[in-house]
Amino acid sequence: MSDIDVPEDHPRYESLLTRHRIEDGVEKGITSRQGLIAQGRGEAFDYLLGERTIPSADAAERAAAAQLLLADHAVLSVNGNVAALVPGELVELAEETGAELEVNLFNRTDERMQAIVDHLREHGADEVKGLAADGRIPNLSHERAKVDSDGIGDADVVLVPLEDGDRAEALAAMGKVEIVVDLNPMSRSAQSADVPIVDNIVRAVPNVTRHARELADASREELQGIVDEFDREAALAAAERAIREGVGRDE
Repeated sequence: MSDIDVPEDHPRYESLLTRHRIEDGVEKGITSRQGLIAQGRGEAFDYLLGERTIPSADAAERAAAAQLLLADHAVLSVNGNVAALVPGELVELAEETGAELEVNLFNRTDERMQAIVDHLREHGADEVKGLAADGRIPNLSHERAKVDSDGIGDADVVLVPLEDGDRAEALAAMGKVEIVVDLNPMSRSAQSADVPIVDNIVRAVPNVTRHARELADASREELQGIVDEFDREAALAAAERAIREGVGRDE
């Protein structure tokens, strides 16, 4: 990643670092220019959340870890922004939970798909799905419908990071368990999710990995209890309240 001339004690350091990661992603052909807009939208919600993991998000991250550990076939879906922001962290999460990685893009080209696959491999991934694209998600007419039949197509649990509303709804209609990371609790993605994580992806993925490590020796009964106890509606409501409080927060 290119150097940035911002001291680490700058109050906006993490935000500025994240922006530069997205910019580097565009330069490397990993992230689309539209991804820059999506990043800005997410930053606005994160600012209102206080740029922190709120308790309801941490509970969702623990439930997500339990759900991934319970899965027969879990897949972590990767788009351009995610590949730019948390490539190594996603590989680590996959290793901790036994999940697979699959690239899925709206602005899909062969070159961009290969660039992201290569980028994930550079960060330690052994296998990355998405290039075969021999399956389809029903009722989607754009490129995100293309999936590997033995990847997302066959998965029982799918992590859908960042805003991806129509695909989230379509995967839910297929009966798949969805874990969504989205800073907007009112989005279609979050509203469609079995486990909506309202947190910044750069915090959410390491948090889920941490919980997965802590739960590595848990019984299936204990893991199922964590999943069953998680209240998605309460988590979304708590995130909405935090954002509304953020609007009125004095700086």
